[in-house]
Amino acid sequence: MPKVRQDAWSHEDDLLLAETVLRHIREGSTQLKAFDEVGDILNRTSAACGFRWNAEVRQKYEQAVELAKKQRKEKKRKEAKQQPVYQRPQAPVVYQAEIQEEDYLLPEPATSEIHEEKQTHQELGLEDVIAFLTNLNQESKQSGSLQNRLSELERQNQELMEQNQQLNGQLEAMTEDYQALIQIMDRARKMVMFDDSDHAYKPQFRMEKNGNLENLAR
Repeated sequence: MPKVRQDAWSHEDDLLLAETVLRHIREGSTQLKAFDEVGDILNRTSAACGFRWNAEVRQKYEQAVELAKKQRKEKKRKEAKQQPVYQRPQAPVVYQAEIQEEDYLLPEPATSEIHEEKQTHQELGLEDVIAFLTNLNQESKQSGSLQNRLSELERQNQELMEQNQQLNGQLEAMTEDYQALIQIMDRARKMVMFDDSDHAYKPQFRMEKNGNLENLAR
């Protein structure tokens, strides 16, 4: 599976990266191999490790890097001294006596190291650019997805607001209808009560002086 990891670098991750790179420098190895080793441990790409080293971690370990380079040179000197001394054929005895021990040491590959360091930085620069553009593309896609999601939520919110306004209008209409119904029912109740009072009324009469019946008003 491809290594895909977007979480931030922790202090322990930076420390592991620094220790691994310094160890490879001391042992005469390349930084690319160190980045590969750290990438396998942290499940990150070698380019991501190289970008982190050059952008953030290296400046904190400048003195340690210089010390590791010195230790690498000392190690190569010791290895060169342990090799058998090369005897030049047909050399006079007097000439051999005047030659110092350091003349037989193999020359330090300073030029090759510089070329290797430059090549490493060039390769790292290309990989760093690719990793940076890849991360930027992924972040751009995520930002676009979030923007689309935000637009969708805004559209849904607008629809809910419109529905809320419609429901409020319907509620107001229902309230008015309910009040009108109450008024009608109240008038009907009053009319029924008035009719009942009319039916309950019994006329009363009295006799006039002339002998006629007179209806008494209520």
